[in-house]
Amino acid sequence: MRGFKAFLLRGNVVELAIAVVIGVAFGVVITAFVKDLVTPLIAAIGGQPDFSSLSFTINKSKFLYGDFLNVLLAFLVIAAVIYFFVIVPYTAMLARSRKEAPAAAPFAARLWERTRRSNRARRAARGGPPGGRRSGSA
Repeated sequence: MRGFKAFLLRGNVVELAIAVVIGVAFGVVITAFVKDLVTPLIAAIGGQPDFSSLSFTINKSKFLYGDFLNVLLAFLVIAAVIYFFVIVPYTAMLARSRKEAPAAAPFAARLWERTRRSNRARRAARGGPPGGRRSGSA
């Protein structure tokens, strides 16, 4: 039981649970947005006030495709929001961090090279070998 409790209280599991709850709530908000705002806006242009009532019949079987259109619109809005407000900023942030990281490497390389030259010059001034090893040492 102690291991199960430790598993549940790990940061990743709790964060994932919070993300799922927020995602479900976000989906409900977007579905309401599509149903109450986007669909009537399209209906004002196209003339159909409610997509959920759209259907066709084949051999006495009724196919309700209007509700599918509402869900499809909700999915597209959710996908667009995630792309433009999560993926694009995250990608830009990664690109900036990748550009900034290599800038530190040349400075470190120059500092290392300057230190090596300085040590060689100091050893040469004392009369030691330029490689840094003294004769007889392994």
